[in-house]
Amino acid sequence: MTDYYDILGVSKNATLHEIKAAYRKQAMKWHPDRNKSSEAEKKFKDINQAFEVVSDPKKKEIYDQVGHEAFTSRGTGYGRSGGPSSQSYSSGPFSYTYTTSQGSNPFEGVDFGGFSDPFEIFEQFFGFGSQSRPRQRRSAYQITISFEEAVAGSTKEVNLEGRSKTIKIPAGVDDGNHIRFSDFDLVIRVKPDSRFKRQGQDIISEITVPLTTAILGGIITIETATGEKIKVKVKSGTQSNSMLRLREKGIPYPNSNRHGDHYVVFKINIPDRINSRQKKLLEEFEKESTSPKY
Repeated sequence: MTDYYDILGVSKNATLHEIKAAYRKQAMKWHPDRNKSSEAEKKFKDINQAFEVVSDPKKKEIYDQVGHEAFTSRGTGYGRSGGPSSQSYSSGPFSYTYTTSQGSNPFEGVDFGGFSDPFEIFEQFFGFGSQSRPRQRRSAYQITISFEEAVAGSTKEVNLEGRSKTIKIPAGVDDGNHIRFSDFDLVIRVKPDSRFKRQGQDIISEITVPLTTAILGGIITIETATGEKIKVKVKSGTQSNSMLRLREKGIPYPNSNRHGDHYVVFKINIPDRINSRQKKLLEEFEKESTSPKY
């Protein structure tokens, strides 16, 4: 496929203003209402796909690193017999699978490329509608999953528009993420987990450390978001609210081997009751700590 920058006629380092100016020129030239050539519709679609990617900072960053592969649909294995069939697709950071008990193709007419309607992009940019295509309202559906399912990924049976579908949700999705189909959107809602605070693919958790461990140092066990239990060393003299960074122990990036980080905040447990011997030892400790050093 032609490079998105070449489609718009701009350089990779073009500013957003230059990208918009190039899009305006190309979109007006190739809009099917103005250009009646046989290639106009395809070129118009390519122009809008290119603009949708390179005008969005996050999508542009992904495109510059990965290329078209990040935004290209890939399908495998559709069964044409009368029995149950399934097909898996991936688009950008998302992958999903449909199954059906019908013999017909459940994906017919569905654009898994993750792009918006090119005419919608055009209308939003110029502020007026297309004469050749009426706008259609898109349906949106919502599915709620647990924090653990968002971290590990899950498969959900849902009923959308009268069809029973199995949707594979990739590991690492976040609350509010969308999976876009040609005629509807699926919004992912993630239930919060009191043990973890999420910031992108990073997580923050608190762990209570005994006073003696904070003073003397020691080993404690920490559970990560993926359920892994790891032993970490607490340095002697650890202060309350100090933080430990566990690299690559956070939430996975969708369809990637990379993980975010896990930040552990130490909370020192001060006992509310001590016995007489403990009190005496602490008094000796205080005396030793405040004694003048010669």
